[in-house]
Amino acid sequence: MHSIASIPARLFLLSGFLAGSAAVHAQIQRTGQVSATYAQMCASCHGVKMEGGSAPSMLDEVWTNGGDDESLARVISEGVPGKEMPAWSATMSVKEIRSMVIFIREQRAKFKNEQTRTAPPVESITVKSQLHNYQLKTWVGGLKDPWSLAFLPDNRAVVTEKRGRFYLIEAGKLSNTPIAGLPEIDNDSQAGLFDVVPHPDYAKNGWLYIAFSDLQKNADGKNVSLTRIIRGKLRDGALVEQQTIFQAPLTTYPGAGGVHFGGRIAFDRQGYLFFTIGERGKMDNAQNLAVPMGKVHRIFDDGRIPNDNPFVNVPTADHTIWSYGHRNPQGLAFHPGTGDLYDVEHGPRGGDEINLVKPGRNYGWPVITYGMNYDGTPLAAGTAKDGLEQPIKYWVPSIAPCGASFYRGELFPKWQNQLFVASLAVEELHRIEIVDQKVVTDEVIFKGLGRIRHVIPGPDGALYVLLPARIVRLTPAE
Repeated sequence: MHSIASIPARLFLLSGFLAGSAAVHAQIQRTGQVSATYAQMCASCHGVKMEGGSAPSMLDEVWTNGGDDESLARVISEGVPGKEMPAWSATMSVKEIRSMVIFIREQRAKFKNEQTRTAPPVESITVKSQLHNYQLKTWVGGLKDPWSLAFLPDNRAVVTEKRGRFYLIEAGKLSNTPIAGLPEIDNDSQAGLFDVVPHPDYAKNGWLYIAFSDLQKNADGKNVSLTRIIRGKLRDGALVEQQTIFQAPLTTYPGAGGVHFGGRIAFDRQGYLFFTIGERGKMDNAQNLAVPMGKVHRIFDDGRIPNDNPFVNVPTADHTIWSYGHRNPQGLAFHPGTGDLYDVEHGPRGGDEINLVKPGRNYGWPVITYGMNYDGTPLAAGTAKDGLEQPIKYWVPSIAPCGASFYRGELFPKWQNQLFVASLAVEELHRIEIVDQKVVTDEVIFKGLGRIRHVIPGPDGALYVLLPARIVRLTPAE
């Protein structure tokens, strides 16, 4: 960023440069306001692509004044005395400075990815990771956007597809026809058929729990939908004995389609059922205890509300709420050793999170966030505030995390009790090591095979990964 004394001359030169630079205009069009701000205030010194000029590059690992988010924000705000780096606090708001920090992180990540392209793993070829070498093989093909996978104790499995199809898998083969009997499902935009999870005592009771976007008509006759939880039993190729476990009042249903449905289900050791609902694209929902959106919920396995839920004595609150201030939690998993509950949720542009979920806690969205709006405009001034929980891990830029599971098998002993996170945008499978409720390792196991919707440990100790058209199986390298 340039010196105050040289601003007029450099802005004059920069304006001419901008007028004739198709590359800069294309960059602004792609990334929005924050890119335009960078081009106007920073590019003449740090370079159009942050490659450096009269000021240092921001793409390497050399940081004279600190490279963490707080240091970057401080330098932008206060400048650097004795250097040609002015203070921008009078020109840029705190929110805008936060957006600039995110933009710098995005460009650095893009540059790094371009320099270190990773070849996707090939069938049956040994791949090396930090703790284990593995091989990847296709287990089941012929799918379209599989969303969730569940193994049953009779050596069968079931898989959901976002479009609303539900299939049985026997001996590694997909059934020819989908399981019948599902309710009407909205599958427009991000809506669809989501998680399927067996009851912890499935071998005795046969209950399967399913989350989906429930398509209804409101009082005006318009299509509306919201995440609903049902349970049923498999019999003769159909889901029978269906019961609704959670369904919000129809008056709270937003319009059909849209975004941020959540849709994950998890059982704890005591048999309580936890599930997630996103804020459906309306940020204020996450802070409103009167609606179910933007929350993690807790109920009994039959839908009853536990009398020790944190807001059960608040008349205006939804009594199923366990925690709130969530944006779009699409991962939910209990640590096998500690019993701690973790959610993985989408941020906006930047700010994807892993949270340690505790009863009654507020996780901050949209009051605090490590992200910004998709158009590059600032969203929140701060990343922390008293009374609001911090994530144990966040990603800037976004990876668009989805399903998450803790590994509990024997085939990969060094992966025991570690969290595996699927990602959509960057097509990566992450291994997350958590020690004392803190993330100490984030390793990319593989990337480049397409959007990953979920990752599930199988009863055989293998790791099963849901790709756009197939499920692959990870086993130790031979």
